[in-house]
Amino acid sequence: MTDLVLGPLLRHVNEESATVWVETDGPCTVSVLGTDTPTFEAGGHHYALVVITGLEPATSTPYEVRLDGEVAWPPPGYTRPASRIRTLSEEDGRFRIVFGSCRKPREMPSLGYDALVAYARRMAALDETEWPQSLLLLGDQVYADETTDDMRAWLRSRRDTSKPPGYEVADFEEYARLYHEAWHDDWLRWLMSTVPTSMIFDDHDVRDDWNTSEAWRDKMAGLDWWPQRIQGALASYWIYQHIGNLSPEELAEEPMFRQVTKSGEDNLPALREFAREADAEADGRKGARWSYRRDFGPVRLLVIDTRAGRLLHDGHRSMVDAEEFDWIERNAEGEYDHLLIGTSLPWLLPRSLAQLQSANELACDRPGWRGRLAEWVRQTGDLEHWSAFRTSFDRLSGLISRTGRAGAASISVLSGDVHHAYIAKAGYSPEVPAAINQLTCSPLHNTVPWYMRLVFRLGWWRSAEAVADALARRAGVPPLPLRWARTSGPHFGNAIATIDVHGRDAVAYLERSGEAGLTRLPPVRLTER
Repeated sequence: MTDLVLGPLLRHVNEESATVWVETDGPCTVSVLGTDTPTFEAGGHHYALVVITGLEPATSTPYEVRLDGEVAWPPPGYTRPASRIRTLSEEDGRFRIVFGSCRKPREMPSLGYDALVAYARRMAALDETEWPQSLLLLGDQVYADETTDDMRAWLRSRRDTSKPPGYEVADFEEYARLYHEAWHDDWLRWLMSTVPTSMIFDDHDVRDDWNTSEAWRDKMAGLDWWPQRIQGALASYWIYQHIGNLSPEELAEEPMFRQVTKSGEDNLPALREFAREADAEADGRKGARWSYRRDFGPVRLLVIDTRAGRLLHDGHRSMVDAEEFDWIERNAEGEYDHLLIGTSLPWLLPRSLAQLQSANELACDRPGWRGRLAEWVRQTGDLEHWSAFRTSFDRLSGLISRTGRAGAASISVLSGDVHHAYIAKAGYSPEVPAAINQLTCSPLHNTVPWYMRLVFRLGWWRSAEAVADALARRAGVPPLPLRWARTSGPHFGNAIATIDVHGRDAVAYLERSGEAGLTRLPPVRLTER
């Protein structure tokens, strides 16, 4: 009998449709709520994304997963609440989203208590009316370059780990194992079977400092094992993360999705070629767009890829190519009360750190040893956030300023990456009617060295801002197009963030995980300027 390997994962849900993702241990027909979908194959693994249509708005429907007619989910004796699809309401102005980033698997004392698992445990005891309508995972769902002891033992059984890439993952097969390790936890599996989940990658999904600069790409291109690694990374990301971000209409127009679901053969060669083209830069553009948009009644979620889409060759240094930024700007237009911009890397760091990153970007372009030294500092210090791509930072700031004048009550940028949490409010001159916020929540399950905690605390000091501003002016960094100040944080430890929307009002709060579960920090009203 065929069985589930991973899933079900509830992915895209709107008023009348839903998608459910699974991995199985063999070819079969997957059935959810009467919709039958055959699996597709990649590298000997079998997957299905079941597209369910014709649902009623504002309904809650328990579901099972059947494989060739046999119930595979829930398993026998399952005691958690039933997995269910809760469609959106066309009229209700209420919406709840939870988000975070950077989650290592396994309970390890040095990493503390997993905030995502703690959230699932608490959620299971609540009435479903208190459950969120969306879960957003903002990067580092897997750590391809920092593997666990269990993963290392498995790698040793497969190949000689004394040769590069050692204990880092090397190909698609090892990525599949990595996702299984990350997502097999029983509580996490239940959570993701019940709350519609959106995702975007960050560097550790591929490798630390992924696409930080042209020098980094050139260095990796010289490694004989790198092509197989990046192709395995992007092919597996497409299967495990990306396709679930798309609506049924977008899936119908996605050429690769149509190909893999109709080919009847192993699709890994085609996916590896797709990944090769997606990673390449040609004529000032990239070969794939990973950014996407979701609408939740009065809320629009616009998720921006800040890793794979970077342009770094031939004098370029931008977060995404011009064509993709045009797409982002078009999709920021529309009628909604709240715009949420998801980007794994914070738009607004502590101002002093932002200014230093912008100054470093200019220094990297200097000839000779000064430029090489600046590049070493960039890679060693992870100076690769929005402010380190200053042209992109300014364009995003301009987009937010224009959108803030178009009728929205609030615009909030949701981010992770930096292994601590904070909320900051921004302002423009002249003032923008909408309230502008930066919400950063990281990690879900990881840690940060003590010296980086000190750096993040000092980064908000006014004296540090004054010094950084002076250094930035001397380096030729243009004036900042906006101002900002923190309203909460910095907070350290594993955490998860929630945004509650009620009409044109929105409130955010952070929760830190500990032995007793989650502890809520004071809320911040996002619609206050």
